[in-house]
Amino acid sequence: MLLITCPFCGPREETEFHCGGEAHIVRPLQPSALSDDEWADYLFMRKNPKGVHLERWRHDAGCGRWFNAARDTVSDRFLAVYKMGEPCPPLPGDGGQ
Repeated sequence: MLLITCPFCGPREETEFHCGGEAHIVRPLQPSALSDDEWADYLFMRKNPKGVHLERWRHDAGCGRWFNAARDTVSDRFLAVYKMGEPCPPLPGDGGQ
């Protein structure tokens, strides 16, 4: 069983969490000014890297709060977890993103 550390509750089983996709995506300031293609890019186009990926997670079966995580998509290892609104902390080997 994979353990995920909630920054509010501590380590819990992976079944308590839900991944919400890529982190740090900023909503356009004037969405009505975007073309259909630009709006589609904002809604649907996401990174899908092999390696470190910054993601949003929700602790569904616990505190219900959202947080961010840096996860290695190859090993499924969580490298860091941090609260929403905070920058990604430095990661081992690369100094953060």
